[in-house]
This record gives sequence, structure tokens and C-alpha cells, in this order.
Amino acid sequence: MPSHRSLFGAGRLIRVFILAAGGTNGASGAIGAAAAPPPAPEAPAPPARPTALEQPGDSVGSAGGALPTRPAATITRGPFTSVQVNRNAQGLDVIGDAGNETTITADPHFRNRLAIGWRQFDTVASSFRQAGFAYSRDGGRTWRASVMDPGVFRTDPVLEVDRAGIFFYNTLRVDPYACDLARSFDSGRTWGPQIPAFGGDKAWMTIDRTGGPGDGAIYQAWNTAGNQYFPSTFNRSLTGGLTWTAPQELPGRPVFGTLAVGPDGELYVAGVPNSSNTTIFRVVRSAVPHDPAVAPVFTPAVQVNMGGALRLGVGPNPGGLLGQVWIAVCHAPGPRRGHVYVLCSVDPPGDDPMDVMFARSTDGGATFSPPVRVNDDAPGTNAWQWFGTMSVAPGGRIDAVWNDTRAAPGSSRLSQTYAAHSLDGGVTWSANVALGPAWDSHLGWPSQNKIGDYYHMISDDVGAHLAYAATFTGGQDVYYVRIGEYDCNGNGVADPQDIAGGQSRDCDADGIPDECEGRADWNRDGTVATGDVSAFLGTWFADLVAPRNAADYDDDGVTTTMDLSAFLGDWFSALAGGC
Repeated sequence: MPSHRSLFGAGRLIRVFILAAGGTNGASGAIGAAAAPPPAPEAPAPPARPTALEQPGDSVGSAGGALPTRPAATITRGPFTSVQVNRNAQGLDVIGDAGNETTITADPHFRNRLAIGWRQFDTVASSFRQAGFAYSRDGGRTWRASVMDPGVFRTDPVLEVDRAGIFFYNTLRVDPYACDLARSFDSGRTWGPQIPAFGGDKAWMTIDRTGGPGDGAIYQAWNTAGNQYFPSTFNRSLTGGLTWTAPQELPGRPVFGTLAVGPDGELYVAGVPNSSNTTIFRVVRSAVPHDPAVAPVFTPAVQVNMGGALRLGVGPNPGGLLGQVWIAVCHAPGPRRGHVYVLCSVDPPGDDPMDVMFARSTDGGATFSPPVRVNDDAPGTNAWQWFGTMSVAPGGRIDAVWNDTRAAPGSSRLSQTYAAHSLDGGVTWSANVALGPAWDSHLGWPSQNKIGDYYHMISDDVGAHLAYAATFTGGQDVYYVRIGEYDCNGNGVADPQDIAGGQSRDCDADGIPDECEGRADWNRDGTVATGDVSAFLGTWFADLVAPRNAADYDDDGVTTTMDLSAFLGDWFSALAGGC
């Protein structure tokens, strides 16, 4: 317990800071003017090639009046509760809008702070879309949603986070095709200005969080079509996204896939040739992608047998992908460290329209195992297992989710979202479990007949966070579901066990360990001390000068003295160590 003397000293420090308001500049997390990226090299005239998945659409959509609303949906099946994320300023579901193509990230320091992005269509009468986003401060139990750059066409959303806890939001604009990057220093509540990042259709990005020489490097790859830099499809940023290298060509030109950083900072890119029906899956690797002196050098493309073909424009998602190519690397210490995993929904030979298939490499991506089927429906079911999605926990568990029509034989429309996991590097997989009820993927199309092109999931050592789209209430909406128990303090133990065992307090009896709710460690150094007061006041005063609501501690949408009171209340409580 701190002495009265130490508490009095802290209070005097606070008064000194308040009196010094006029001379305090502080650190608001605002982004300085972004340096202009270097000019792209001139590209030869591209030959004829497949159409980009994202096309310029309608102008700003209008429903011809205010759309009706209703309470946002909560969908429960067994232990799984899906919470609707896309909602208006009042927290309500807008009937007649649409949201799809979901992406998610989590703060590595405050693990209950999540952000989700998606393509936001304000009315299904228009294909015009914007960059929707929402943030949660309680591990996804509740959400506050908004739109980045209202009235600006943005699509292909991708969220990521670096080791420092800065959130990054990559989006595509069209006409001409190029990507922009926005950064958030408050776990997705507010976003800074857009930074040009080159890029193109179906871009994906990953960030090095290894703590090694490449830590903080951002890598991006995109499609050969919808690409003003063809045949180049890759670039990087070594400056936290502020500047980007000129695009370069990848061996084999893999597209419709993702990227992953290995435990030693090595980079993998997975994908297929630009085709609506191909059995050619490729992986390329760069051993030292972060060397600022030279452009990354990639190995020749390695072909991976996935046991079928990637499909586009059929069945449950007739206007889009049936799933992108996922790649991930095991970072866990032990014999599987550095193993490379590839997962995709594919059309296998025969009558079965689609399965989720997995392959692994134990030699750094040089060779891959024969494919393993993840879905456990009986042969002959002939169900669609589509939108296969993968993530890997720090301890090595592999998680997979997908949409599945097994409960509706003969239908490509009625799906349930399923999950499975592997504890042995993908050799065997758990029994499949449905996360929710059935829904119709052909409902709620926003002037384009698809529900996006992908889902997104991130894993920890107790469970996983999934952002997905579904039509439970008749329209396309964005949902969050926690798969497994929460582990907000990152100790590898489920939160209910921490509370029951006395390792964590739960003074307000809300089921969330108190250390995950207090944000008094404002400077994120792992301790609550006077430095946090200095840091918070710097942010608070900066907000008064140039409002960004970065110090909106009580989440009411504006920075006021109430936020200062709320922060100090948590700060003194943390010092006292009691309820």
C-alpha cells in the first residue's frame, strides 16, 4: 500500500501540471505530415489479364431518406455469442445497409482493446462503400462504430498492429487503384491522416513484431489486376508506414493471398495466379526482407499441393472469392518453431464442391506436406466449406474457421460458420463445431452479389477473436465472436480461472479481471506511476488544442475534465491496489 506521503506527492504533481497548462505541449499521438513516397518505376503496358475484384461503383449511395433501425443483434449458440459490430451512432442496427469483408486486430498491451474494419454500404441500393470501423474496450462484448473519411470510396480493408500497439488500417481507393494507410495511437478509436502506400486491388499487409532487426517493418502485397504498377505487386515500409518503397515484382506473381513474418523476421507471401479456377498455389520467401540497403530478395516460387482449386464467382458467393490463401508461421519455441502453414478453401476433384485444406512446411517453405482435410463432414455430403480462414496462437495452436453448408444438403446458400483447431502442427484436427445458426449468403447483397472476399481471425493462447459477416437478421452485417474463453491479461490462463483462483480481482463483478479494465498505465511501461499522469495530461492538453479525442478516457465522444477525473480515479485506485 503506498504511503499517504507518496499519494500527496502525486496529487501535488498533478496540480503543478494543471497550472502549467499554457506551457504544456504533450504528446497526443498525432501524426506529422507524411513524407511523399518515392515515384513508382515506369511499368510496361500490361497485357490483357483478369478483371480486378474491386471495381469503381456508384457515387455516394442514398436510400432516399432515413433507413429504419432496430436493436443491434446478439446471436447465441451454445457457448458462442456473436455481437453485431456495424451499427449507427446510437448503437442500433440500420435496416437496409450492409457490411462485409471483415478484418480485426488487438492491442498487444491492453488485450481487451480490439478494432474491426469492414466495407460499409450505407444502402444496399448502391455499391458505393466506405471504410467502416469499430472499437471495443471490453474484449468485444460491446462496440462503438463509425466510418473513416465519410463520403470517400474505400474498400479492401485490412487491419494490423505493431509491437508498440499502434493500429494500422489499409484501404483501397479506385480510379486510379492505390492503397492508403491510416494509423491509430488509441487502439482504433481515432485515426490519423491517410498516407499513400502504392498498392492495388486485394492488398494484404503484415507487420514484423519479432523484436528483431526488422521489428516494425510493414509488408504489403496485392493483385496483378486493379494495379497501376503491374507487374509489380509488393512493397514495404521501414518508417512505420510514413514512407513506402517503390513496388517490385514477386516471383510467380502470387495474388488473392496473405503474408506472414516468421520468428527470425523472414517473410512469406502466398497466393495463386490471377484466375477464377486454378490448382496452382505458390509461396515465396525472403530471408532478410527488412534490410534498408537493398530491396527484398525472394526465392523462386514454391508450388504447394492444396488438393484442389481456388474458385471465384460460384456457389455461395457468386460475385467474389470462395476464400483467399492464408499463410502463417509458428513462433512458439520448440520443434515446430518456424514451420510454415498454408490453408485455403478449395474445390477438390469429384462431386464435392469445396473443402478446407491445409499443408505445412517443416523446412522454411522449401517443400510442403500433402494436403490435409480440416472439415470432418462425411464423404459424400458434398457441402461447400468456403471462406477458410486461419490464425496461429503464440503457443503454436492452429485455429481455422469457415462457412459450411453441411446442414443443408444440396444448397449452396444456407451456411453455418464452423471452427476447428490443431495442437500438433496441423497433422490432425479437432472435431468441427458450429459457432452459430444457419444464415443465407444470398441475402442483403449491396448491388453486388457477394458477401465480400474474406474473414479475419487472430489467436491467443486461450482462444481466438473472429470478425465475420453473416445475414442472421436478413441483411449483411458484421459480427464479432470469441472462440474459447478470454485471456485479457495474456497469462495463458482463462479469465474466469484467474478470478476464481484469486490471481485477478473483479471488484465490479463483471467477469473481466480488473487489471484489464483500468487504463492507468497510460505510457504502457508496465507500471502505474507518476509518469502515467504526465503522459495522460500531455495527451489531454493536446486534445484541447487540436481535438482528436485521444484522451476521451470515459468514451463519451469528447475530451473534457470528466476524462481527467476518470483517469485520476483509476490511477489512484491502481496505486492503492484495492477495490
